[in-house]
Amino acid sequence: MRLTPFLLVILMVVSTLQSTQAQQQHPWVPQGIKTLEQGASSKVNFTFDHSMLVLASKLEPDNEDLRRVIAGVSGISIRRYHFPGAWQYDPGTLGAVNEEYRAAGWKQLMDKRDKEGSPVASNVWVRLENNAISDVAIFLARPNEVHFVVVSGSISPVDISHLGGHFGIPKIEGGVVVPR
Repeated sequence: MRLTPFLLVILMVVSTLQSTQAQQQHPWVPQGIKTLEQGASSKVNFTFDHSMLVLASKLEPDNEDLRRVIAGVSGISIRRYHFPGAWQYDPGTLGAVNEEYRAAGWKQLMDKRDKEGSPVASNVWVRLENNAISDVAIFLARPNEVHFVVVSGSISPVDISHLGGHFGIPKIEGGVVVPR
């Protein structure tokens, strides 16, 4: 039986509501991200647990790389904030987010800034547990939007590229965000 995308979305929403009630741990969100959320004109926040990711991956049965990566992922949390105009958020908040990660013991793998000195940024952070990556955080700041993605579970930074373009994660090729 083939599930229609609409039915799949309904199943995922119901599963999200059930897993949210049963979920005991939530991914850590830096205070700077919460500050950005307060000033955003539109906000999208959602979380997929492992079972929801497996179900969603069945929409692409030929994508073996995606299924391999999902096997080690316990959850994905995505936050997207849109602002009505360019630079209507405090660029200093971006630096505060970096400091919060550093203070919490995360390791920064990528810090890409715009050449013109604007606050456009792409950052990738990892949290290690027993010398293995347990969480990966991706932070993308653009003139009028901010994307914040946390992937939990056994995953390598290279595997993030296989998740790009799926589950609300921006597609990243060669460290560059691909426009929609």
